[in-house]
Formats: sequence, structure tokens, C-alpha cells
Amino acid sequence: MHTAQPDTLRAYEKLDVLKKNLEDLGEVAVAFSSGVDSSFLLKAAHEVLKSKVLAVTVHSNSFPAIEKKEAKEFCIRQGIRQAVCEFDELAVPGFSQNPPNRCYLCKRELFRSIQKTAWEKGISHVAEGSNQDDEKDYRPGMQAIAELGILSPLREAGLTKEEIRFLSREYGLPTWNKPSFACLSSRFAYGESITREKLQMVEEAEQLLWRLGFSQVRVRVHGTLARIEIPKEEFYRLISEEKRNQITERLKAAGFSYVTLDLSGYRVGSMNETLDTAGRNCEG
Repeated sequence: MHTAQPDTLRAYEKLDVLKKNLEDLGEVAVAFSSGVDSSFLLKAAHEVLKSKVLAVTVHSNSFPAIEKKEAKEFCIRQGIRQAVCEFDELAVPGFSQNPPNRCYLCKRELFRSIQKTAWEKGISHVAEGSNQDDEKDYRPGMQAIAELGILSPLREAGLTKEEIRFLSREYGLPTWNKPSFACLSSRFAYGESITREKLQMVEEAEQLLWRLGFSQVRVRVHGTLARIEIPKEEFYRLISEEKRNQITERLKAAGFSYVTLDLSGYRVGSMNETLDTAGRNCEG
């Protein structure tokens, strides 16, 4: 799926910078979601700091059960301490109304919870896994991270997504080729209310599409309409009558009234297309 090859020498030079910066911290809690970036950051931190590293995984309504399972299994395999932080984003004032700055509202409270968990474990530094490529997008969630003093070691070392995938593969991490993921709350049209039941509908719909073998999946919500995004080169796999009927039947059973395929295919942040730059959110 991901075949681009970065400058390997440059990637290793950045890895050395990352390790030196982590070593200077002495101890760190890593916000760990089991995604490509946070898995690589956690692995590098553990390699340098050993037992002075703590993985903090958030359990929330927007975090699918399969991701929670993979986060736990990763920490067990790598021998890394893990703490679980329970977080109810639906209780954050304004979140459920899904305004364009929803990501800021959520990240601010979420990372406060992560900080509290880290401090209770005696760790003063908290790090998250954004990379240099994330600076190309307008991401209000990053504002919350900066306000709280959360560290971003991958960005500080200048590591790009492809470099992280390359180095993850060199480390033998199973996440090196994992599809990009964003929280389930990013699937809703702005102004569309977010509820626990709707999040479960999205999770069930996307898990079906993953099981059917699509390499990248988003199910966007517009009222009771589900707008499916998959790579354009995989459209042919969906158009057989049997597959279409299966998907339609299952998504309607999950609670959707209408099921559509977005002919533009999968792309990052499609919900932002109705907003100007000043209003863009951190979407996946």
C-alpha cells in the first residue's frame, strides 16, 4: 500500500535526533493509540528510556474497540507499561454539537486527562505522535497540545510520515503499513450532532468494510445517509450486486436509511471541503 521510499540516510539521521531528544527527557508518557506514528514513537522511546516510558491509551466513544485491542497487544509484545485513561468526549461542553473547532475542544480535555494519568504515575513529560507532515494542515487540535505543553518529538526531529513508515518497517513493527486513522467523530458533517449511538453506527459500518478487504475506509455521516469513501482503484470491488447488497443491508441494519459511494474516492479531510481555511478542523 505504501511504497514510497524516503532518503534512508536522512531518515536515520532524524532517528538519531529523536533518540537524543527522548534521552534528554529522562522519562516520558506517550499518548498511544496504536496508530503508525504513536507506535513508532513509543518503540523509539522504550528503546532509549526502557522502564521510564509509559504508554497512555485513551478509551473513548470515538476510539474503536479493535484499536484498543491492538494497543494492548502491542504493549504486551514490546514489554511496555501501559495505563488506560477513560475519557468521555461527549461530556465535553460543545463537543456533541460538532462545531468546526470540535477537535480543539476534545484534544484540550483529552490531553488534560492523559497528563493527569501520567502525573499520577510520577511522569512529568507527555508526548504525542504528530509528524512533520501534519504541519501542512490547519489543525486546531495542535493548538490545544501546544497550550498544555505536550511534546511532539517526531515533529521536533523533522520526521515525515514516509520516514516513520520506513523506520517502523526497519524496527519490524506491524504498524509500518497500517492505514491512517482518525477518530470516529471526524466522520460527521459539521453541525450534525454526535451521539454514542451514531458513533457505534459508524464503527460497525467501517469494520464491515475493513473485513471485506478495502485498504482505506471512511463512512461519513450526513443525517441518516452514509457516504462511503474508499480508494477509487477499489471501486470495482464494491460494485458487484452481491457486495453492494451485503453492504447496503448491513449499514441499514446499523441504523442508516441511505447508503452511497463517494465517486471522488477516499481523501483526507473531506468534511473540510465545505469550510474555508480559517475554519478547518483536524480531520482524517
